[in-house]
Amino acid sequence: MELRVVDKTDAELRIEIAGENHTFMNVLKGSLLRTEGVAAATYDVNPEQSGGQTEPILSINTEDGVDPLDALEEAADGVSAQMATLADDIETAFAEA
Repeated sequence: MELRVVDKTDAELRIEIAGENHTFMNVLKGSLLRTEGVAAATYDVNPEQSGGQTEPILSINTEDGVDPLDALEEAADGVSAQMATLADDIETAFAEA
């Protein structure tokens, strides 16, 4: 996965996440929206309305002094924890079958 910071301020971050699609971006966006201090999170993958851009660009707006990079790290850790739980649940389900 390649990441490229497009724009960063104290309360906003726009980052390109190369090679990902709606599946991953929706999961990450959902985790961001559950992260304390995140006011808004969205992404854009529409090349026709984005000047030819084809890789998703994630936009994060934070409040209350939360650094958007810290929020992104927390959200990514949350996704990782959810996937670990899912893997454990699948393993348990198949062991019981």
